[in-house]
Amino acid sequence: MDKTREILMQLKSGDISIEAAESYFKRAPFEEMDYAKLDLHRGVRSGFPEVIFCQGKADEHLLRLYEKLVEADGCALGTRASEHQYELIKSAIEDVQYDPISRILKVARVQKEKAGRIAVCCAGTADVPVAEEAAQTAEYFGTNVERVYDVGVSGLHRLLSKVELLQSVNCVIAIAGMEGALASVIGGLVSVPVIAVPTSVGYGASFGGLSALLTMINSCANGIAVVNIDNGYGAGYMATQINRLAVS
Repeated sequence: MDKTREILMQLKSGDISIEAAESYFKRAPFEEMDYAKLDLHRGVRSGFPEVIFCQGKADEHLLRLYEKLVEADGCALGTRASEHQYELIKSAIEDVQYDPISRILKVARVQKEKAGRIAVCCAGTADVPVAEEAAQTAEYFGTNVERVYDVGVSGLHRLLSKVELLQSVNCVIAIAGMEGALASVIGGLVSVPVIAVPTSVGYGASFGGLSALLTMINSCANGIAVVNIDNGYGAGYMATQINRLAVS
């Protein structure tokens, strides 16, 4: 979306010719790479460029995907990346950034102007990796993020001290493992959408996050949507969509 707008603005100002602009729009909407079809048109269609799920990808494939995205857009976002993958990409793209907590691996040469505001809340510090994946995804896509961490229901006063903040944002992401009650509590306190993220944090009977997922799906509080277990990226993406609607 940003690149398309940039081309149109350059054409309008006379900085590029009609032929140059035409050649850009004649590009195929995806790049055939044998092992992948890189969706370079996604940003135009949805407002969000393609994001790389790094886990499980072959080194050579991952490196070429990053190089192609950066070449096309000047930026690239990857999730579930390892330290090894960071070192691999850094060998070719020096300004790549890696956060070992969220496992976000990104190149952000084009700084997006941030608008609106959401809150990312998590129940305990063991949930912070998923919370950071959500927060950093939203920030990458141009959303201001307020972090409210370690406010689980075992100490409700901690959450209640942040109610004014939660009631002032455009969307709240509620992240919790164990029994996953945090989303229901927040849902009863705010008038904005709540995106619930169950995490795999918990002892045996939590079934790797399934108990939290079922609690969130069965919440009696209104305005709660639920994403998959540990899917901080999906929550950050959806929260940005909601935030964009709120500020448009």
